[in-house]
Amino acid sequence: MADLKQIALSFDAQKKTPAESKSPESDSTTKKKRGRKPNAAPLVPPTPGKRGRISLKDSENSADLIEIPEDEILFQKQYYSIGQVAEMFHANHSLIRMWSNEFEGIIQTRKNKKGDRYFRPEDVKTLQLIHHLIRERKFTIQGARDFLKKNKNADERYEMMASLQKIKSFLLEIKASL
Repeated sequence: MADLKQIALSFDAQKKTPAESKSPESDSTTKKKRGRKPNAAPLVPPTPGKRGRISLKDSENSADLIEIPEDEILFQKQYYSIGQVAEMFHANHSLIRMWSNEFEGIIQTRKNKKGDRYFRPEDVKTLQLIHHLIRERKFTIQGARDFLKKNKNADERYEMMASLQKIKSFLLEIKASL
């Protein structure tokens, strides 16, 4: 019995008064909470996320960013991997994969035994036309598919428009330098 009183007294001696527990010095010695630690604040505040479609302004700006090499350089290789094509278009692999599935009769991708997709230079040019139809001219996927099936010379028209755009930009540069 005497031992129990001693134990009870030793516990009572360790208890702190409410005034002591409020002091900042005692916070470091108190028990820590169980569970996950709170996340540290990020160094850069996050940008507000956008859900849904890309705005027209952003899509117009990104349409100019595709970096497809000139024909001489493009046709030096027989095949391009899906990663290389996605880098050219500044797009996700999933978007390129979806376009190759949706336009299966128009784009003829090759697959190896592993299942990796490889694109011919002609397919890259066709993807460029598809990108133009969907992202710049705002066609739906079904509308772009119908347009490509009905207009067999759509590639030639697009090439002509692209060359005229280059000439226009060259002339505007000359005008600005005068």
